[in-house]
Amino acid sequence: MRSVLAVLALLLLAACGGPAAAPSAERSLILATTTSTQDSGLLDDLLPAFTADTGWQVKTVAVGSGQAIELGRRGEADVLLVHSPAAEQQFVAEGSAGRRLLVMHNDFVLLGPAADPAGIKGATAADAMKRIAEAGAVFVSRGDDSGTAAREKALWTQAGVTPGGAWYQETGQGMGATLRVAAEKSGYTLSDRATYLSQPDGLTLLSEGDPGLLNVYHVIEMTTKAGDRVQPEAAAAFADWITGPAAQQRIGEFGRAQYGQQLFVPDAGKPEPVP
Repeated sequence: MRSVLAVLALLLLAACGGPAAAPSAERSLILATTTSTQDSGLLDDLLPAFTADTGWQVKTVAVGSGQAIELGRRGEADVLLVHSPAAEQQFVAEGSAGRRLLVMHNDFVLLGPAADPAGIKGATAADAMKRIAEAGAVFVSRGDDSGTAAREKALWTQAGVTPGGAWYQETGQGMGATLRVAAEKSGYTLSDRATYLSQPDGLTLLSEGDPGLLNVYHVIEMTTKAGDRVQPEAAAAFADWITGPAAQQRIGEFGRAQYGQQLFVPDAGKPEPVP
């Protein structure tokens, strides 16, 4: 009797189209990246397309490049998208990361109040920093372990200045928040161009085009050498996609319609940009 019931049950399932498929586990990866890719809106444009093309969902952690690298070092991210080349090279040399691939670049710009009390308009980046310090004009720094903060420190060194005192203020926050603070305080700051263009209110672009302001982004795959939770296949999927033709085209087109200019220049497969 039991065998007859079993057969009937199987026939019924077959008639109904078979047993319902078990819900598939969501394929999800963790991307540690910079606040500039988040604040500029680039990730909002790229990530839905990545998910549609690959099936991978993305959980984003937007922090400074140094913090993103640290997440990778601890095995708490599958893939990194960062813009602090010296720190990236040192990290990859440690041996827990996989491929480091060129993705895109834009540039940094020096911003400040329209009145420009330090007179930096048109100056080279290092000279502008020196003038700000000599004038004791307010400079608002991210003051975090980001690629922007690393470039700012390099510019102070080039200018022969050790910043400090009441005129030098640190937010410890991302680029968008730092721009807002600088605008509120009528201060100067260093920003990537993309975030500035997406949040321009209250600040004037005063210095740009210096070779020392080049801002280059790489994708870095993590491996299980960083930790057992790392998903190398997810890292490879993201790295291959963002350096592939479809993503590179999206990167090149991003910002043109809204701002009249591209916010990032796609670089995959090209020689490394050199300041």
